[in-house]
Amino acid sequence: MSKHAPSANDPAAHAAWLRAEIARHDRLYYVEQRPEIGDQDYDKLYRELADLEAAHPDLRTPDSPTQRVGNELKEGESFETVPHKKWMLSLDNTYNEDEVRKFDERVKKLLEGRQPAYSVELKIDGAAVSLWYEDGRFTRGLTRGDGERGEDITRNLRTLRSIPLRLNLPEGEKPPKFIELRGEVYMPRSEFARLNKALEEQGEEGFVNPRNSASGSIKMKDPGEVAKRGLRIFVHTTGVFEGLDCARHSEFLKLAAAWGLPVVPGHEVREDIEGALEYIRHWEHKRGGFDFDTDGIVVKVDQLEMQEKLGTTSKSYRYGIAYKYQPEQVETVVEDIEVQVGKTGVLTPRARFKPVFASGTTVTYASLHNQSQIEEKDIHIGDHVIIEKAGEIIPQVVRVVNDKRTGKERAFKMPDECPVCKGKIEHREIERKEKERTRVVKTSWCVNPNCPARYRERVIYFASRGCMDIEDLGEKLVDKLIAEGKVKDPADLYDLTKDDLLKLERMGEKTADNLLKRLETSKQNDLARFLAALNMPHVGERNAELLSEHFGSLEALRAASAEELQHVQGVGPIMGQAVFDYFRDEREKKLVDRLVKAGLNTKSLTAEKRKAAAAAGGAFAGKTFVLTGTLTKFKREEAEQMIKDRGGKAAGSVSKKTDYVLAGEEAGSKLTKAKQLDIKIISEDEFEQMLSQE
Repeated sequence: MSKHAPSANDPAAHAAWLRAEIARHDRLYYVEQRPEIGDQDYDKLYRELADLEAAHPDLRTPDSPTQRVGNELKEGESFETVPHKKWMLSLDNTYNEDEVRKFDERVKKLLEGRQPAYSVELKIDGAAVSLWYEDGRFTRGLTRGDGERGEDITRNLRTLRSIPLRLNLPEGEKPPKFIELRGEVYMPRSEFARLNKALEEQGEEGFVNPRNSASGSIKMKDPGEVAKRGLRIFVHTTGVFEGLDCARHSEFLKLAAAWGLPVVPGHEVREDIEGALEYIRHWEHKRGGFDFDTDGIVVKVDQLEMQEKLGTTSKSYRYGIAYKYQPEQVETVVEDIEVQVGKTGVLTPRARFKPVFASGTTVTYASLHNQSQIEEKDIHIGDHVIIEKAGEIIPQVVRVVNDKRTGKERAFKMPDECPVCKGKIEHREIERKEKERTRVVKTSWCVNPNCPARYRERVIYFASRGCMDIEDLGEKLVDKLIAEGKVKDPADLYDLTKDDLLKLERMGEKTADNLLKRLETSKQNDLARFLAALNMPHVGERNAELLSEHFGSLEALRAASAEELQHVQGVGPIMGQAVFDYFRDEREKKLVDRLVKAGLNTKSLTAEKRKAAAAAGGAFAGKTFVLTGTLTKFKREEAEQMIKDRGGKAAGSVSKKTDYVLAGEEAGSKLTKAKQLDIKIISEDEFEQMLSQE
């Protein structure tokens, strides 16, 4: 249990307690899997710390939980490549036990007959990364890259709450001067399923497996988007270190876990290779029960001095080997291809199979994504196909068994009318840029805005956690409300009465009261949530925040021209035009009007706070700042937010209207122009002094 919070009259002590408490709850949730509090209580702690740091900027530290999400890479920028402290190699793979025994023979020969103990652990199928900690603080994170150099993705790795920004050490214990930790960033299977479903609803192709989704997500340019992907990490090895006293790899894993790092689960030490093989057989049919992807077992010499003696080849470490399980593939028959309609109207074909058991469950359906995938894999109704589970969770068709075709199989073509509302279907070809080619993907859309399938998915999305967060409104309840004719669009939710709800099957008074209370509470949400819930094309949670903060109110946003929208920072021409068109669509206008009439908040609470700060006056009120160069005390996004929160403006270019230029290290052309225009140039120290005077 944590200590009691110090008095709020001592801001420094209270901020330190909040940082430690949040870090403790992160460790309990991500490392020890025994959370003590729920999401709402956690969010309350986080908001309290954020508010305290906003009021006292000098209390903000680099390892504060509020500093996890940093700036996104600007247009044209790419990740810097950085040399690894020590080559970051891989392990040789094998798929059979004889190769594992031969590995043991090679090891003992190089060790001149000595028998090593073997550390055995689950092999996590993710993206390899390196974490640097200096004096206990996380300072840098790299991809594996080519083994010699990796891309600096520190800003993205900081968003993973499973990575402690400072090592958890007993009071008085000194951290290692420097330690490099290596591990695998992975996407939990539950997050993979959620992400693929969301992508398909938007007419996008999902990821093939969790490993691909982790690799793609960790290198996104916007850390804010990375933070939404639910990525996690397992640490499995140490690279270079100073001040670490461990004789065995297994000792290092115990130490890393004590520091608050999630380490590879299920690790054990076996005295010889037969013990390691027994471990491999043990996990072959049990590994499917985890919420992460594991494709094998890693066998490593446990003694670190033996590892050092064994050395490396040009590509891999000699001290270990990865035994990979064969993916379970089963044969079944495509009995039919059905079509589902999502909230945006996109049609998604899915195969219905003759039920077959695969990787622990009976499989009956698999998404075929779009017409292009059906054509590329040449899938016909009646085909015998080989299927497997991507990440052992998402069924997918691997290939058609062509030699079992009888000639009675039927080709599939997307329908020209909606299978739900019988409305018109629009077929589109979308170009997608891939690594080595531009691919044309055939997609299909129901254009009927009143399609029941569309409004079902739309109501569910509207109530989801990232939007209006109406917790008690689940899919089954939405289905009941639609079946009874009580709900056709999100605005209908706010017309529901207790009598309406009590008429539903198995609906009790307490449940009805809870839902009505949740609906009433949701009306007070920030404008950003309201905008995200409207399901405007190209507008997700982050873009909804940009629009909300820029315009300040729904009324101002609705009145904005297409040109005004396109010039909002982070929006651009495609999204800007889509938002403009949305508010001029008659059906959407009626929906928004009804939601406003129902009492939903239409003001940006953040913008209101900034407006009040500007009216109150102060050093920042009404002043325009331009930031240039590399800031060492603040993140650029953080400094810009501080300026705006105090009633100022943060501009991207220097002009005669600029009041201050905040210049960091290696400032370039903006600094030169500021000098030419005789604009006041301030350092970070001077900026900090201005903040303290507010």
